Amino acid sequence: MFPESLHISIRGPINDFVRMLVVDYGFVFKAVSNVILQGILVIEQILRGLPWWVVFLVFTGLAWQATRRIAPTVMIAAMLLVVGVLGLWDLTMQTLALMLMATLVSVVIGIPVGIWVAKSRIMRGITLPVLDVMQTMPSFVYLIPAIMLFGLGKVPAVLATIIYAVPPLIRLTDLGIRQVDREVIEAAQAFGGSPRQILFGVELPLATPTIMAGLNQTIMMALSMVVVASMIGARGLGEQVLNGIQTLDVGKGLEAGLGIVILAIVLDRITQGFGRPRNEDARHG
Repeated sequence: MFPESLHISIRGPINDFVRMLVVDYGFVFKAVSNVILQGILVIEQILRGLPWWVVFLVFTGLAWQATRRIAPTVMIAAMLLVVGVLGLWDLTMQTLALMLMATLVSVVIGIPVGIWVAKSRIMRGITLPVLDVMQTMPSFVYLIPAIMLFGLGKVPAVLATIIYAVPPLIRLTDLGIRQVDREVIEAAQAFGGSPRQILFGVELPLATPTIMAGLNQTIMMALSMVVVASMIGARGLGEQVLNGIQTLDVGKGLEAGLGIVILAIVLDRITQGFGRPRNEDARHG
């Protein structure tokens, strides 16, 4: 047994730090919570307020724009119909609203941080170990500070999802920018391009496929948090799965799980399609 005299506990300082945040900066977390909650409610109101066929046509149109191929577009349309036939449409829209909000915030955080990491060696050295911790920490751990700082409900569920899902976007944004051919950048510099012009006119466009792959991974990881997030008040398909577990209702859990799988496939195919270079689409076509 390891000597007890050498034991060091970080539990106390961490708990004191979180308590200090709640007491001294609770108003900040409340303001952030209100902004995120309003965003979720607006998205959810739009998705649930529109006729089902409008949402269906929008996603089918996105699938066609992303893939430019009939087979995957028809497959996505058929999967969306399966969601409706199983009676999961409203629950799926609730889950989709949470995923869209989490993805939007992840993009707002992830892409700028990824650019910063790609441009700064010091920032890269600091950020990469933090991302390692964020990706390997059990997802349930994120629920504890989220509940303490934001209470129960949709907001802590979204924030816990963001912490778990944003690292791939940061990593792949960094990777995409660093993989841009140095000769292309040097040519842009030779033509008098400023660092800002090179970033937005050369590096980001060339890194877009890699960044889209990061967005795809972020969405997939966010969907993997659906059931965990339902434990602290997130509604939708995850709550249905949780109810199935609690009541030992295999059919209910399987139906909701199938809805999550379908939503994951639909979002995966669409984001992959938009991330694929257009010349590759032409070859596939």
